[in-house]
Amino acid sequence: MKALTNGTIITVTGQRYEKGVVLYDEGKIVDVGENLAIPAGTEVIDVTGCFVTPGLIDCHTHLCVMHGRETMPGHQDYNEMHTPVTPNVRALDALNPFDEAIEPVRAAGFTTCYTGPGSANVIGGKGCSFKLRGSTAEEMFIPGSEQMKFALGENPKRIYGLNGKEPLTRMGTAAVARDWLTRALEYADKKDRGEHPAFDARLDALVPVVRGEMRARIHCHRADDITTAIRLANEFHLDYALEHATEGYKIIDLLVREKVTCTVGPLLLTPLKMEVWGLKQTTPGVLEKAGVPVCLTADGGWDTQWLPTYAGIIVRSGMSEKGALEALTIRPASVMGLQDRIGSIEAGKDADFAVFNGNPLCNLTECLMTIIDGEVLSDKR
Repeated sequence: MKALTNGTIITVTGQRYEKGVVLYDEGKIVDVGENLAIPAGTEVIDVTGCFVTPGLIDCHTHLCVMHGRETMPGHQDYNEMHTPVTPNVRALDALNPFDEAIEPVRAAGFTTCYTGPGSANVIGGKGCSFKLRGSTAEEMFIPGSEQMKFALGENPKRIYGLNGKEPLTRMGTAAVARDWLTRALEYADKKDRGEHPAFDARLDALVPVVRGEMRARIHCHRADDITTAIRLANEFHLDYALEHATEGYKIIDLLVREKVTCTVGPLLLTPLKMEVWGLKQTTPGVLEKAGVPVCLTADGGWDTQWLPTYAGIIVRSGMSEKGALEALTIRPASVMGLQDRIGSIEAGKDADFAVFNGNPLCNLTECLMTIIDGEVLSDKR
């Protein structure tokens, strides 16, 4: 048995304890509260004056596939750019446990991330969730956490259209997605009828998507692209979440009506491409006030270490502190389908914690300790 004692415990989904105790054993949380009886023989870590949160989560990264240090600039492992449809590729096969970006991200309080293909392709392949520990991909990977990447907007047009391939336009991008989802439905129907269609790796990878068994994560910045994403998702009855939703503030009524979760960010970009010209740091707060579930992302590798500071800027721009903490914990856990394991400090969940020497969203605060599955993996005390 181990215990964190005397800290301000921010459970996220429940009560906040100003002088709290968290008991955990064998990688799981046993109890949390104030004035808890600490069993004899418990290893006690006194965190007086500190804030304890659930381990932080970034549910949209390219960590461990977009390498911390460039080896072949422009040829990273997160975009398979030979064809616009590659649902059969898996981030797990490129997951590098020795990515130099892991250590600073973990030291910032992050315990779990989702990584995946980039947005070059209309259908980019399967991403996965993983813990920031272990020396093999299998040790890091959380089984059952794979989700499918889709992308609308400028990137597929730029990568393929400018080279004389489809898609050249937004119409073409939607048509490519619609074509492959239709074919996947037909392929799935044949399998369901016992017809044993000739194996097709790309269609086979899309079967759980069209059956609603695997979530689609759809890259869309502009309001029109967001609307197209929702149109496609509804047409094929997809379980989906929106990635970036940069201009979500323009179509709030639609987002509210569709009850869609938006993973918003990165929010400190310059106007580096047309689809982010409408970027506003007020967007998460506007969506939160309307009742749209929001996650925050740094959308990269190394950049995730700065996400708590970015979240502080977002709070300054109108999001509530409670909402920002949820956007770094329980909300991304829900998008990843892992809300029963991570994202809050509750009995039975994984013993993943971040210990800060001040408000977690303040740029003057330092993460002193990161604990994953009950083991201290970063310690600056």
